[in-house]
Parts: sequence; C-alpha cells; structure tokens
Amino acid sequence: MESTCQSVFELASHARQELSKRIIGQQEMIDYCIAAILVGGHVLLEGVPGVAKTLTVKSIGRMLQLEFQRIQGTSDMMPADILGTNVLNQSSGTFQLHRGPVFADLVLVDEINRMPPRTQAALLEAMEERQITIDGVRHVLNAYFTVFATQNPVEFEGTYPLPEAQLDRFLLKVIAAYPESVEDESRVLARFQDGIVLGANDPGEIAPLPAELLANARGEVRDVKVEPNLLVYMVRLARATREAPQVGLGASPRAAMNLMFVCKALAAMDGRDYVIPDDIKRAVLPVWRHRIVVRPEAQLEGLSADQLLGEMVRSVPVPK
Repeated sequence: MESTCQSVFELASHARQELSKRIIGQQEMIDYCIAAILVGGHVLLEGVPGVAKTLTVKSIGRMLQLEFQRIQGTSDMMPADILGTNVLNQSSGTFQLHRGPVFADLVLVDEINRMPPRTQAALLEAMEERQITIDGVRHVLNAYFTVFATQNPVEFEGTYPLPEAQLDRFLLKVIAAYPESVEDESRVLARFQDGIVLGANDPGEIAPLPAELLANARGEVRDVKVEPNLLVYMVRLARATREAPQVGLGASPRAAMNLMFVCKALAAMDGRDYVIPDDIKRAVLPVWRHRIVVRPEAQLEGLSADQLLGEMVRSVPVPK
C-alpha cells in the first residue's frame, strides 16, 4: 500500500468493514458512493424499492459525521420545498431565510423523477455550483454537499424523466441490484429475525471516522497520478462512443474528465497513488451509462447503453 494514499485507504477499509454491519452485499454501490464523495460528485441510484439505497447513504453520512437530509419527491413539490424561502419575522419586521433540506452535507432525493421539471431544475445550480440563489441573494452550500438521487427503473406513470442537462450533473449512475446470492438474502432475513425492528435506524452501530480524515483523503485523491498513455486511452474510449453508429449522443470531454476523477478515487481506495487500466474499465459504466444516448433503432434491437459501452471497452486497445 502506498503511504501517500493512507487516509483514503483507511477511509475505504473502514467503510467496507463498518457498513457491512448494516448492509449485506451492495459493495459496489458502497464503493461508488464513497468515490463520489471523495471527488465531490453526485450520484444517481437506480433500483427497485427495498435494496438498501436510503440505508446506504444514511449510513455513510453517520460514518463520516456529515449532516443527512432526505427529500421525498412528489408531483406537487415546489422549488421552495427544496431550497427554502424567506419568511417574515413578525417581531423584527425583517425577512429571514428558512433553509430547505438542500443546506445539508448529504442530501438524498428519493424518487427524483416524481418531481416536476421546475423542481428538478432547482437542483441544477446547487449541484453544479454548490450554491443557490433565493430572491437574488446567493447562498453558498456546505463544502461536502452531495446529492444522492434515487429513481425506480420500472415505474413510468406519474414520473418526469430527467433531461440530459440534469443527468449530466450526476457524476455516477449506479445500479442498485437485488442481492447477488441466496446466502446474502438469507443473511438479511436472519438479521431481522434476530430482533431488529422493521424500519429501525440502527440495524448495526457504525463507528464514526475523524472529521479531518475526509479532508485529507480528498487531497490525496487529487494527487493520484494518471500516466499520459492512460489519458489517451480514456479519450479514445470517449471518441469511440461518438463514432459508434448505434449512439446518438456520445461521451463529451467533461464525461472523460469525470471518468478520470473517478478512476483516481478508485485507485486511491485500493491503496495506490496511480491509475491502472482496470480502474478505467471499472469506472466506464457508472460514469457514462447515463451520458450516452442510444439511437431508437438500436434500442429496438435490444441494445442498451451498458452493452454498447462494454463492447467499446473490449474493442479499444489497452495501452501497454
């Protein structure tokens, strides 16, 4: 293990050990959520209800001692419900800001695609600039402000699909899958049989990490090295998405930049201060699956963004 990534490695190891007290399986989802916080990105979690999406984010917040807020997306939600609003103080005769849930460190927006477009757009400035504007006044959000949004992949009635501009604000789109094995799912049931109350907040106590560890870890991730030939490899992968006939909208230069950031985080989490090709292959799907648009005729043939990206990873030569 490289000593230059000591804080990141300690954070990742602690997360994998402690979160397993609450969450069985879902290691990939946990790793990607940690990586996003390390590089200051936002995460779109897609999965059916009941696969520990909310529990994962809440548990990470407790472990890192970050303030957690949850927003339930509904069709009648207004921007002020998220951002807050100025309220008249009767005693002083002045307006005071009543802060919305967006003024937290980790903000879970549950079922974001149930919110109307105007309310979805209210998150754009917050996610991109880490600030919001209310009545012409700018308010800076917390340094660790991170949005984790969930959406159900099978429900379409009463939903508003996220536009490309909104999707691009998410660093990662992570698929929260069912438990991989019978053994994992049986362990979930056994844990509740042992006396945990359904819906309880503490199915397993988590040891917190020192507050300064996350700040140190972020600095270490920035110092992770990426060799020039691997930068070229990332660009070639991005250009392959633009040249593929089945793709209507390929990965942009910003998408390639985001891929690099996530690769640096994954490398540091494994104790390395340098990126290897396997980091890139591991990060391509969650970083790009929501950024490329598959042409309708390709969709009719049953091709998905994940399948196309997987084929491009296999076809683009890996640098020696």
